[in-house]
Amino acid sequence: MTATPDALSRPAWTPAVRWAPALAAGLLFALLFAHPFRLLLDDWWNDPEAGHGLLLAPVALWLAWKAGLRPDRIPNPRLGLVVLASAVLLRYLAGLAAELFTLRLSMVLALAAVVTFAWGWRQVLAWWLPITLLVLSVPLPDLVTSALALPLQFKASAMGARLLELRHVPVELSGNIILIPGRRLFVTEACSGLRSLTALLSLGVLAGGLWLRYPVSRALIIAAAIPVAIAINALRIFLTGFLVYYVSPASGEGFMHLSEGWLMFVLAFGILGLLTWLVAALEGVWARRRRADA
Repeated sequence: MTATPDALSRPAWTPAVRWAPALAAGLLFALLFAHPFRLLLDDWWNDPEAGHGLLLAPVALWLAWKAGLRPDRIPNPRLGLVVLASAVLLRYLAGLAAELFTLRLSMVLALAAVVTFAWGWRQVLAWWLPITLLVLSVPLPDLVTSALALPLQFKASAMGARLLELRHVPVELSGNIILIPGRRLFVTEACSGLRSLTALLSLGVLAGGLWLRYPVSRALIIAAAIPVAIAINALRIFLTGFLVYYVSPASGEGFMHLSEGWLMFVLAFGILGLLTWLVAALEGVWARRRRADA
């Protein structure tokens, strides 16, 4: 039996050659972004404001794997290289400036560049939800969180004080300090609702991407997460003040206070889920009417 010319010309190490570029790209990516990724993991694990990243990042990867590759994907090496060069430049400039948010965001941009290089920009659009979740898993800069926390503290304090007044609790409000007889409640930055707002916005993006079909509906759910987070945080402040005044001062600290925060977040998540279900039902009614009119 003699080998054909094609068989003779085909090298035995073809599979190794096929995977060599991907392995080299993965190794270079790991070396380039090892430092920002380690810092990001450290924040996810130790910073309560960034803890939602521990959930968002694995969910994003799972959603990308579940969605798979588009059948009409077309590699775009030129655009991929341009975006990758921009990501590398951004990574080094952010490293020189010690700006963590941009440094970490450059990793997501580099991932989008690799996807564009290998499968084209259409694949990036097909994976818009996983990529958005990865962006949301990056903690906001301290400058932004500080600017947002103080107005949220004042808003939540005012709403909580108003609810206490409606329940006949003597209240005096001074900025983010609520004075009740024998007790002073200080609404700190951790109690501003920024943490729950960030998590609810991420859940709104996830719920809208999974269960809603129209961009307007998704934007509505994401926008609804903001007043829901503010209202739930005000309700938590009211509940703390109510229990401190009528039950025990110990209700405003320790395990009881922490449990209230978890319960309020579960309630907020339930409200957001209910709103998503209602909007999905409205989408179904709208779709049936359009089919009937057609």
